[in-house]
Amino acid sequence: MKKDYLAIDVGGTNIKYGILDHSGILLFNDKVPSNCHCLDEFYQILDKIIRPNLKRIKGIAVSVPGKVDVRTGTVYFGGALPFLNGATIKKTLENKYHILVGVENDGKSAALAELWLGSLNDVSNSAVIVLGTMVGGGIILDHHLIRGSHFQAGEISFVLDHFRSSGSGQNTIIGNTCSAVKMIEQIATTLDLPDKKDGKRVYEEIVHGNPQAVEIFENYCYQVAQLIMDLQAVIDVEKVAIGGGVSAEMILIREINRQYDKLMLANPVLSKTFTRPKLVQAKFRNSANLYGALYALLTQYDKKHNQVDEELNLIR
Repeated sequence: MKKDYLAIDVGGTNIKYGILDHSGILLFNDKVPSNCHCLDEFYQILDKIIRPNLKRIKGIAVSVPGKVDVRTGTVYFGGALPFLNGATIKKTLENKYHILVGVENDGKSAALAELWLGSLNDVSNSAVIVLGTMVGGGIILDHHLIRGSHFQAGEISFVLDHFRSSGSGQNTIIGNTCSAVKMIEQIATTLDLPDKKDGKRVYEEIVHGNPQAVEIFENYCYQVAQLIMDLQAVIDVEKVAIGGGVSAEMILIREINRQYDKLMLANPVLSKTFTRPKLVQAKFRNSANLYGALYALLTQYDKKHNQVDEELNLIR
C-alpha cells in the first residue's frame, strides 16, 4: 500500500526532490539541474523524477517560485522561471499520473516547514524570512499560514525600499536590498575573489575581521533588521525564523539581532513601546521547501476529507 510522498522543490538552479513519510521523515533526497527553458522541458524533467517513484507514493507535493493559487495549483509569474506563468501544475500532474498533487509557493513552503516541525512549532504568531537570490517569506497567525486574498501575503521581496528608490520613479525593492546572493557577490567583488559566488570564502573573510567584508556584511544585516522591524509594526509576531543558505552561519543571526537592538536603542519611542520578537535561525535550510510543500498537501487533503465527512453526516 502506498504510504509515502514525493516532494519536489523547483528552483532557478536546481530541482530538489525527496521521499518523505506522513510524519515528515525524509527517507531519500536528491537534485537535478533545472535546465529548462519552456514548460514542456519542465514537465519532462518532472517525469524523470516522478515516474520511477510512482509505485511507492500516494501524493506529490510541489514547491515553486511565483504566486500560487493553491486551490487550483496554478502558478502566476514564476519568479526565476517565468515560463511557469499560468502553468496548471496540479491539474497537469493529476491527469497524467492519477495521483493526489498539491502546489505551494516556495517562501510559504519554508514557513510551513518551520510551523510543522521546525523552530516555530510552538509559536502562535510568527514569520519566516528566507534570504536568498531575493527574499521569500511567510506569515503565521494563530498557527495558520496567511496566504491573503490574492495568495501574495508574505511576498516580502516586493516591498519598496523607499530609502534607495530614486525620484525618477525607479523603485528599488527589498528583494534587491536584502538579497543574500548580492551581498556575497558585493563582498567577493570588493575583495577581488576569483569566485564571486563563493559564500564560504566570503564568510571566512567576515569571521577573520576583513574590514571591507565586515562593513558590507554589517550594512546588509542592518537592512534585514530594518525590514523585520517594519514587518513587526504591522503583524506583531513572537518569533521570526531566518532561513536560506546564508542562515547556516550563526554569525548572520547574531549580527541581525545586534543591528535590531541598535535600531531599537536609536529611537526612544521604539525602545519604550515596541515589543521585540525573537530572531532565530530556521531549522530547515536547503530541504525546507520539501517539508513545507508536503505539509501544505497534507493539510489541504485532510481539510478536504473533513469537509466530505461533514457533508455525509448532514445527509445521514
